[in-house]
Amino acid sequence: MNIMNSQERKFDALLGKYYDDLYRFAFWLCKQEHMAKDLVQETYLRAWRAIGSLKDEKAAKSWIFTILRREFARQFERKIPPISSLDDMEFDIEDSDHKTPDQVMDIDITRQAMADLDQKYSEPLLLQIIGGFSCDEIAEQLNISKSAVMTQLFRARNQLKTQLSRESRIGNKI
Repeated sequence: MNIMNSQERKFDALLGKYYDDLYRFAFWLCKQEHMAKDLVQETYLRAWRAIGSLKDEKAAKSWIFTILRREFARQFERKIPPISSLDDMEFDIEDSDHKTPDQVMDIDITRQAMADLDQKYSEPLLLQIIGGFSCDEIAEQLNISKSAVMTQLFRARNQLKTQLSRESRIGNKI
């Protein structure tokens, strides 16, 4: 039996609970399952090595998401990531087998609308939706002001509403 030492237990208790959120965010960033898993694994490795630099345990979630974002950026400093569709992404894994065709179509339309947003708008929106971060936390992670985050979130939502209402009008004509 493998017995974890106190540092491993502390690390797992502090950061282990964020795996699913980190994976979803990584998937939204890179849009590839295996790459998202690699990103999360590398994020945890970097977090393990730097755990001593975490001064405030209350900031652990923001800290580890920042590590993930930086790791993603590090991987693509010299090349552009391949663009793929989000067809394999599941919003609600537990209920994915119980969706009606209309629900699946709505999810696909929403997924595509979010994928079509500029990264400037999609990233804060995903941090808020998937990560559950506040505007202050997003501002800190992205190194922008809180008002800039609020503006980007507002514009992202408006663009989504516009795209989704356009899709709805097109769907009603078919």
